[in-house]
Amino acid sequence: MHWLGRRRLLVLALICFFWTGLIFVGHFFSAAPFLSAPWRGEQSFEDLLRREGRKTIPPSDFVFLGLDQSTLQLPPLTAEEIASNRAFQLMTERPFPWSREVWALLLDRLFAAGARLVMFDMIFSPPYDGDPEFHAAVDRYRDKVVLGANFDMQNADKPLITPNNTLIPPPQLQDDRVGFVNFWADPIDDKIRALAYRVTDRQLAGLPPHPSEEIYESLSARGLTKIGHGNDIPRDFRGHMIRFTDSDAFPPRPLYEVFDPELWHANYADGAFFKDKVVIVGASAQVSHDFFDTPMSPMTSGPGLHLQAMAAAIGHEFLQPTPLKVELALVGTAGLIAWSLVAFLRRPLLCVGALVVITATYLGTARLFYDKTGLLLLTVPVLSALVLSGSFSLGFEYALERLEKLRTRRTLERYVSKNLVREILENPDSYYSTLRGVRVPVTILFSDLIGFTTLAEKADPEALVAQLNEYLTRMTSVIFGGGGTLDKFIGDAIMAVWGNVRSLGMAQDAKNCARAALGMRRELRQLNQKWRDEGRMGLGMGIGINQGEVIVGNIGSQERMDPTVIGDSVNLASRLEGLTRIYGVDILVGATAAELVREEFHLRSVARVQVKGKTKPVDVFTFVGARDEEVDPEFLKWLETYEEGLEKFRARDFTEAKILFSRFLEFYPDDLLAKMYLNRSLDYEQAPPDEAWKAVEVFEKK
Repeated sequence: MHWLGRRRLLVLALICFFWTGLIFVGHFFSAAPFLSAPWRGEQSFEDLLRREGRKTIPPSDFVFLGLDQSTLQLPPLTAEEIASNRAFQLMTERPFPWSREVWALLLDRLFAAGARLVMFDMIFSPPYDGDPEFHAAVDRYRDKVVLGANFDMQNADKPLITPNNTLIPPPQLQDDRVGFVNFWADPIDDKIRALAYRVTDRQLAGLPPHPSEEIYESLSARGLTKIGHGNDIPRDFRGHMIRFTDSDAFPPRPLYEVFDPELWHANYADGAFFKDKVVIVGASAQVSHDFFDTPMSPMTSGPGLHLQAMAAAIGHEFLQPTPLKVELALVGTAGLIAWSLVAFLRRPLLCVGALVVITATYLGTARLFYDKTGLLLLTVPVLSALVLSGSFSLGFEYALERLEKLRTRRTLERYVSKNLVREILENPDSYYSTLRGVRVPVTILFSDLIGFTTLAEKADPEALVAQLNEYLTRMTSVIFGGGGTLDKFIGDAIMAVWGNVRSLGMAQDAKNCARAALGMRRELRQLNQKWRDEGRMGLGMGIGINQGEVIVGNIGSQERMDPTVIGDSVNLASRLEGLTRIYGVDILVGATAAELVREEFHLRSVARVQVKGKTKPVDVFTFVGARDEEVDPEFLKWLETYEEGLEKFRARDFTEAKILFSRFLEFYPDDLLAKMYLNRSLDYEQAPPDEAWKAVEVFEKK
């Protein structure tokens, strides 16, 4: 142990070096499944960026005519409709594939409507009926038509499938009307992330480049050239990662609608829709199996991917990986930062906070680079090296100290509030100095069970104690979670304080107390549901909250001392807890505390009261909920009516107050406060109070 302490920096350096080296090997030499985890994680993160980050804007002139199920089966047609429509005659003569005269008719119809380009993501390989008509149409529109070809890498006898010689004379792939339709998936998970616009015959055969190699262009590249975007096509022969459009950017339109006169008129304005459009024709029915897995969706159609490729090229929306040297530097720097933080900061919470901030900043930077420049900044390995190195270094740095503190703390926490123990252990000098007695502003919370006395009279003692302990355990957990000090238990009552041991500022102490009160409300609801399911009686709870200056000190005798708080503010919190039963609410908050938390919590005015022992009245409120939580917006809307009614009531305008409270009760007829003020408004309307009346309720009892 002493040896480790003397060589602390060296041990920390070894820990960081180990994790950085492991991440380095796993990412750059991912042979073993365990070591390849950073690489797989990086792919998943990059796919997340593709889904959530900036997308390529889809061109508005791209149209996908799909061979969907409705087109392949065709809706019911009358004999007259078939007899008067050559395309329908051909499409009903036999199941798909139809005579290729259909495609000639399609080209005539689209180009007559003013289409700019028509691409077929289809392979017209063997000779077939209608080839002469289709050939004539392809020749007629040769500058505006592209057909598909396919490299069948699984078929050594016929690796190249092109349109037959009747349609396009050989060599077909050198004809600017033919482009290959292949996509090459990532071999690890079969997802399409990169698209090739140009390949060579030697590249496909696995041979090195040579001046004699033949260059083949993709369907999308041919289409781009024909619409005047040839200069936007990457000139190399590698796959290019693209920034995808939204997955539903190119919805397929049923192809048969183009031949249906009624739908041609209704859906396509007699062809005006296709004016200057780039149209791709291909399979959209799932039975065709022309679908691919991409980071955007596991069901991306082949024609849709070709349009994605064209959109990316037009917008120059290509993604770039982080250069290898930069990746090495980033991973190494991450390990160095983790070592520096732990070695020299020497504050575990600050170290964790710094790691979180660095991680969040790096993630934000990665997103920014992706959106603005298309750079896929190496992220998962870098943050893995940072977090793992930092976490394990912190574990070594503080393990022995934490074990000792934990043992001491667990012993003390059985008798003393958790944050009090923490303050004693971490700042003993400052804590003991405060016990001599100081005035400090704090927020006090009193809570008490409603119905517990009745339950105690008839419940089994053992079951009663178990139920009470279960309740107190849940409530104190909420108090501790909110940074409060458990001052004492008084039977089933709880007194807690914020700001007496360590203050985060008056406003923050009050807000933490308010969140704890709402947490106690939620916990009791859950407990009541559980108890009722078990056949036990549910319980109510009243909470009083007040903020003010108190005396903090050790109060007691020589035999036993109790660190606590005393003062008028404590008494008022206790009185407010008692008043919850009067007003039928579970939480009452004093005016000072209410003002401190108003910006983060929805408050509801309850009354203006003068409790026993006080000469001045105070406004009290209750919590509706926190502003960052789900609160019924309708209730908040009508709460304004209630508040306006209360203002009118206090201003002695009882008639208007009556109207406003009645309006509120139309929507919330069981609201006790509104009922109370409505009844008082009715009474005062008939018999107004004297001029000294200030809408203050005076309580002579505790």
